[in-house]
Amino acid sequence: MQRQSHISVAISLICILFCSKLTRALDEPEYGYNEKSENGPQHWGDLKEEWADCKIGQMQSPIDLSTNGVEVIPKLGGLKYWNYKPQHAIVSNRGHDVAVMWEDDAGSIDINGTLFFLQQAHWHWPAEHTINGRRYDLELHMVHVSTQPDGTNKTAVVGILYKYGSPDPLLSKLGKYIMEIPEEDEEKSVGVIDPSEIIKGSKMYYRYMGSLTAPPCTEDIIWTVDKKVRTVSRGQVKLLKDTVLNYYAKWNARPLQFINQREIQLYVPKIKNKPLY
Repeated sequence: MQRQSHISVAISLICILFCSKLTRALDEPEYGYNEKSENGPQHWGDLKEEWADCKIGQMQSPIDLSTNGVEVIPKLGGLKYWNYKPQHAIVSNRGHDVAVMWEDDAGSIDINGTLFFLQQAHWHWPAEHTINGRRYDLELHMVHVSTQPDGTNKTAVVGILYKYGSPDPLLSKLGKYIMEIPEEDEEKSVGVIDPSEIIKGSKMYYRYMGSLTAPPCTEDIIWTVDKKVRTVSRGQVKLLKDTVLNYYAKWNARPLQFINQREIQLYVPKIKNKPLY
């Protein structure tokens, strides 16, 4: 009888250990941002075959955008082709970030004659791109897609950088809704959001060819990073962090990647008798 009791206890302990490991496995995200973790950025390319670009790609993002060595283009270079419009949107807790998703046509941008339609925007903290070696406190990515004649999609991302200061108007509007989606995959309708308000005042920006900054790290992405740095409050960034803290580390920014002799352009307004930057 005593022997059966010992066996039962042993089985119970095994079940507890197994269930504990299974629970941790289920809770563990597919990829993470802690560089000391087995699923951290340096291991992304090994986690799945289709994520190989994260390891072997030669045009990976983010990168440092240095004023030195860029090709300066003294014209607006397409900024006048922003064609956004107000549209109903939802805010979503995606586990690894918080995103705004427009429910219908929210407009497009024109890049070299190709229209890229706005799909969603999401935040990274701290910022992923740096300018002249400086890393800012937050970065917003506005993701656009263009369907090609062969049926494939081409992606263009607009990056907006923020430093700590006055509250960001967009996050001020979304704050109360973000607080209502504390769990992964939760969504909340936020009414009408006008994307043109986000990029208001843009005059200079960098452009280069890169990749998605999270798995699968797909390349051939057109990056446009606004040189104007906006402000965001510490409380707003904390709200974003706290929303996904159960699933990810306190940050969701990929480390800088090698430039590998890529061409980086800096578009500036054409103003007489004034320095370009």
